[in-house]
Amino acid sequence: MSYKGIIFDFNGVLYGDTPLQNRAWQQFATRLRSTPLTLEEIAVHIYGRNNRDALEYLCGRALTAQEVEVLGGQKEALYRQICLADQDGFHLSLGATELLDFLVQHDIPRAIATSLEKENIEFFRQHFQLANWFAQEHIVYDDGLRPTKPAPDVYLRAAALLGLTPPDCVVVEDSPPGIQAAKTAGIGCIIALGRSHPDAQMTMESLGEILSKDLFF
Repeated sequence: MSYKGIIFDFNGVLYGDTPLQNRAWQQFATRLRSTPLTLEEIAVHIYGRNNRDALEYLCGRALTAQEVEVLGGQKEALYRQICLADQDGFHLSLGATELLDFLVQHDIPRAIATSLEKENIEFFRQHFQLANWFAQEHIVYDDGLRPTKPAPDVYLRAAALLGLTPPDCVVVEDSPPGIQAAKTAGIGCIIALGRSHPDAQMTMESLGEILSKDLFF
């Protein structure tokens, strides 16, 4: 079966930053509660979630909008600092450039659907030259207007912006909440990157593998 467009998660997919995100959240958790997050906590309460959900888990209570803005800003500043310090790894993930160039050359609609907030999106737009492949209006981020993953809203929005129905789209995800969001949205083909998942139709180790699958023709 062929599909008409593709939607990417960002963290862990277009940018292999999972260890850096883990480090940032563990360091920030230590500031807030004196103990770092465990990897099990990160998997359940951080991956695919927005800052409000993650911070309310860390604080053990509901937070005001101002508290989320302040604490979230502090955590994301720490995260960006860690990214910039990782000189060898601060680039798009393996196979991403080749795949994105192919999509542009063949005029295949493409979007990003992420739980990142606007400031981080602008950070990566600048450093990774995302405008080479993605129109700004085709980057769906956490603007506070819709539920984040595992709710399907972010993928429904991305598909609509591409002018496509969800069954016509491929989604590339790395987290269980993201895969659940794509499934609930009715996405036609879900690719799990780096790990298998029962709700994904395919599992791949790198984005470059997508080029060999004849998904769009």
